[in-house]
Amino acid sequence: MADGGPDAVRVETLAKRLGVTKGGFYGFFADRAALLTEMLDTWERESTDEVIDRIEREGGDPKTKIHRAGVLTFSDDRLLPIDLAIRDWARRDEAVAERLRRVDDRRMALLRELIGTFCSDPDEVEARSLLAFCVAIGEHFLAAGHGDRTRAQVLARAADLLLDRPGGDRGH
Repeated sequence: MADGGPDAVRVETLAKRLGVTKGGFYGFFADRAALLTEMLDTWERESTDEVIDRIEREGGDPKTKIHRAGVLTFSDDRLLPIDLAIRDWARRDEAVAERLRRVDDRRMALLRELIGTFCSDPDEVEARSLLAFCVAIGEHFLAAGHGDRTRAQVLARAADLLLDRPGGDRGH
């Protein structure tokens, strides 16, 4: 999925890579559509439920939790490519787009909840949540340089601007 999108998910290819026959593969999945559904179910569970469970289990202040959720979701060498492939797939498949909306809605809800712990203006909470989410996704598509700064430095500063407490309490 991550390498070639849903069109690259072929039963014959997967069976060969897994060392099973095509018939053996169908012992696990009724058809290719069932496999794709299971892949989406796994992605949704791992990129929402498991991320939320882990950030709650590991604790920390809201900024730490937001950072950890972003790292787990958008910096993970396995989840990130799948997430990006699903975003591309959702452009062509309404059922996948609906699933992506559900996942993104849960991610935005988490951002709203955590940012709402230090920001009381609902409009500002929504704006900060949107900007933080857009940075997390969009930075993977941005090719621009940053002068004498590294991408990591600029992203860290962006996080500070978006996630610091209003009124000068930097909350670090």
